Amino acid sequence: MNRRLFLYAGAGAAVAAIASYGYTRFATPAPATPLDTLLDLSLPDLAGQAQSLSQWRGQPMVINFWATWCKPCVKEMPELQAIHEKAGKVRFVGIGVDTADNMRKFVEKVPVSYPLLVMGAGALELLRGLGNPSGGLPFTLILNADGSIRQKILGQIDPVSLEATVLELAA
Repeated sequence: MNRRLFLYAGAGAAVAAIASYGYTRFATPAPATPLDTLLDLSLPDLAGQAQSLSQWRGQPMVINFWATWCKPCVKEMPELQAIHEKAGKVRFVGIGVDTADNMRKFVEKVPVSYPLLVMGAGALELLRGLGNPSGGLPFTLILNADGSIRQKILGQIDPVSLEATVLELAA
């Protein structure tokens, strides 16, 4: 009787071990959300140095997708810069749907002190996944410190509203 019980217990343990191994070995991770994809990206800055958006995790962020050929984008850049200067701990990042050369020429005329990263046309699919079905510009995401999306702005920002939100996040 003891021998039979011992054999059944051993067989059960072996089956459990195999099942556990199979589950952990072959279980597929949950697909990344577009926001996770964005925050895990490493993009070149205007000097060509790779910058990962993950370096700013844990901080509230304003992420502005823009291009030099986009008139509303160009118009709002000085407003974004002015709000950035009052932003305190809120991190601003500009992601260019453009070339680094065009972006460098732009900042010679319109100074921007927050990081500008280059993504080019590859940003369009990501924009759609982030809730911008047309891929239109400008597109601004405001993230809480926990990484959740607080607000999406498709089109030119309202500087008064954005400043109020940023100051609230900075408090």
